[in-house]
Amino acid sequence: MTNVEFLQQLFDQLWEAYRARVIYVRDYEQVVASTGATFLNDHIAFRSIAWQQPSAGISSISRPFEALGYRPVACYHFPDKHLQAIHLEPPNEEPPEHRSLPKLFVSELQAWKLDKSARKHLAHSLNHHRPPLSIDLFDQLARIDSSDQHSENLETLVAWFLERPWPAPGRSDVESLAEISQYAAWVLVHGYAVNHFTGLVNAHGVEPLATIEKTVARLQAAGVPMKSDIEGVVGSRLRQTATEAVVVDVEITEAGQPASMPWTYAYFELAERGEVIDPATGEPSQFEGFLGPQATQLFDMTRRG
Repeated sequence: MTNVEFLQQLFDQLWEAYRARVIYVRDYEQVVASTGATFLNDHIAFRSIAWQQPSAGISSISRPFEALGYRPVACYHFPDKHLQAIHLEPPNEEPPEHRSLPKLFVSELQAWKLDKSARKHLAHSLNHHRPPLSIDLFDQLARIDSSDQHSENLETLVAWFLERPWPAPGRSDVESLAEISQYAAWVLVHGYAVNHFTGLVNAHGVEPLATIEKTVARLQAAGVPMKSDIEGVVGSRLRQTATEAVVVDVEITEAGQPASMPWTYAYFELAERGEVIDPATGEPSQFEGFLGPQATQLFDMTRRG
């Protein structure tokens, strides 16, 4: 098995878990099928919280992907939200329009920038973070073509992303954090679950979905609630929008007893990529990065109310 094949299996399982919860994805699939378009996943986004003891943050998510050949190519900073992020490109060297693997956008909340009260709420969960993935696992992932533990390693990684990395948080911790950072509250209840997948408008290949505006119109006609505006002007390097975030029941504790409450989970994003001039060749190429101000607006799509 190659690293690309292993990654495809991992993303397939993460996609199915995400798709089962984000109902708007199935509406998008129907629109794509009805127009004869192509769905290409542009990127997957993950969230985390930077913590020290035990250590957690971007590396908790990025390292298994780096072992499988992903490489970080850019950093992004969101000082108003106390967030930073990295963008990773996949290992296959095919042209962007033919890639079989998505980019990754991995962000983290810089916990030390919150006040002591907020950090105390975080500590109730983050101090009980499960043990990190082992260096032996990374070694096996880096040599995936010669490993005989594909199924076991795949199961380990799927669980890493789908199972919350700490015990169910207390209601008061979640609600108090939500007043300070909706991002922090989101991570507390969802852990490292996928925050969103992204349909690449450029890959649709049919006139009815040729632009982000046309795709939004088709989704709205199908009854999908969409973000009120599109980030990025016509002709810019990157234009993005998204469905509204779905609300799901999340596990919490209340007065020490298991309970649940509704909380925003994820949305489905659309991205339309423009062209830039390659400074080395002078030739036009598709813009493959991200733009901080636009990402800031999309972070807020999981805000409650």
